[in-house]
Amino acid sequence: MKILPSAIRHLAFRAIALLLAAALAAPSFAQQPFDPVATNRATVDPGTKPVLAPNGMVSSQEALATRIGVEILNKGGNAVDAAVAVGFALAVTLPRAGNLGGGGFFVIWLAEAKQSIAIDFREVAPAAIRRDSFLGANGKPDPHKSLHTGLATGVPGTVAGLALALEKYGSRRFTLADLLAPAIKLANEGVPLENDLAISITRYQQLLGRWPSSQKVFFRDGKPLQRGDRLVQRDLAATLQAIAEKGPEAFYRGVIAERIARAVQDAGGVMTVEDLANYRADIRETVRGTYRGYDIVSMPPPSSGGGLLIQILNILEGFDLRKMGRDSPDTIHVMVEAMKRAFADRAEFFGDPDYVKVPLTTLLSKEYAEKLRAGIDLKVATPSEKIRAGAAPKQGGDNTTHYSVVDRDGNAVAATVTLNFSYGLGLVAEGTGVLLNNEMDDFALAPGVPNAYGLVGGEANAPGPNKKPLSSMTPTILVKDGKAFLVTGSPGGSRIITTVLRVVTGVVDFDLDIAQAIALPRFHHQWQPDVLSTEPGLPDRVLRILRERGHNVQIGTGTGSANSILRVQEGWSGAADRRYLGALAGGY
Repeated sequence: MKILPSAIRHLAFRAIALLLAAALAAPSFAQQPFDPVATNRATVDPGTKPVLAPNGMVSSQEALATRIGVEILNKGGNAVDAAVAVGFALAVTLPRAGNLGGGGFFVIWLAEAKQSIAIDFREVAPAAIRRDSFLGANGKPDPHKSLHTGLATGVPGTVAGLALALEKYGSRRFTLADLLAPAIKLANEGVPLENDLAISITRYQQLLGRWPSSQKVFFRDGKPLQRGDRLVQRDLAATLQAIAEKGPEAFYRGVIAERIARAVQDAGGVMTVEDLANYRADIRETVRGTYRGYDIVSMPPPSSGGGLLIQILNILEGFDLRKMGRDSPDTIHVMVEAMKRAFADRAEFFGDPDYVKVPLTTLLSKEYAEKLRAGIDLKVATPSEKIRAGAAPKQGGDNTTHYSVVDRDGNAVAATVTLNFSYGLGLVAEGTGVLLNNEMDDFALAPGVPNAYGLVGGEANAPGPNKKPLSSMTPTILVKDGKAFLVTGSPGGSRIITTVLRVVTGVVDFDLDIAQAIALPRFHHQWQPDVLSTEPGLPDRVLRILRERGHNVQIGTGTGSANSILRVQEGWSGAADRRYLGALAGGY
């Protein structure tokens, strides 16, 4: 694709999207321009325009994966087909977050049936994990165990989840092998190191360099691959080919499973081939809510994301945000106060629904939101120490990735996948090409003790055999008049929830286009620690007033990658988040 100057490029794509007839439509893309000096950027050009497409669209954090998804749509595939192809492609092109060795969630909207489905392929604790597995000899949590050893690795779910989604909700036009073929080709031929990929390998060279098997993939002559090199992953290609030929069983049983289990055990973990053979992805009911006339469809536990998003929006529904002003101190104040109260409930009540009862009926009720809203002082911040969970009797990461897909029939997929930290454990299982996750740190290692993201939890999210750690991933679809309206989500650890909140309120409350909503400077509060984190971009006057009201404001770097799609009169409007290099929205 020839790179045109920004303004010309956006105008060209807008014209193409409006003029092409559906029968003659060809793929079109709008890659967001980016400052090459930094990988995170808090503010973006307010003149940025979304790309428009009459039929279908994909927005992801990596350009090659987006193009693969659009090609599947253009060949008659539905949103699920494209989402599966993008998921496998990201395992090759975005190895720090896309994966076979991690897990994630799909939220699917089926247009004809007007039905929503959640696919849960979250990682599972091995059967030998116990409540005290991550405690040291002194009885206190040992973060080294939960982050940097084989104990940190949960049984991966991505392969099972993508295969299940295709089997149940694909168009039947494509086999699993068809959708794997582009990823296999990229793994064999190599991915050029540019943009995010080149920067991330250099940044995480110490992590990857710990393991000889990882050095074989990401290093050359003892040094990390550099911009201009190609990342060739032949072992990963062979693993993908085995899945193409034999289905997900090739990953969870046999030689690949044996190699993964051996790698985990050699690194100090307890995963067995039986753990892999016993893994199953789940189909769950989505959590549902409403906000100012829109239906919200999001991810249920073991994610806290959907529940907290709805709870916060329920609280905010009682405030006239539009009248308060988009980035005014009043709007930010009430949004932050709502965040605090929701995150307090997260710490107390949320966990794996197969092991604990999460009181969603109460937590997501309008009545409960009214009670929480009544406790908000409009001029004074409530200290976190005075907020307690009241329902029934650190900086975000670049470890996760989100992508959104819609098709010509109005089907939609919001997909978020993760390894936990960037490159997960950093360990490639010898002979498989599979990077392993370090997802077990998402458990509450001890009541009230924060994890790597500063999130605290209790017994509801305690580690245990075959349990899924609580997640913040928030793949979300807003529905209006029975049709998918907004498809969104983000990476960012605990900040995922508040990033999605910012996009939703930007579109619904302030009538922003999708590129503008994504570009808004973000802010976050998770109850503990009592800190209001913001991106640069909010006016000094606003920050001063927030501090005067008692908020402990700390300004950090940009976070999240909210690659999203919005229904518009012309069809679909999409934008990729400019905070990361190489993100791409494309349609046909």
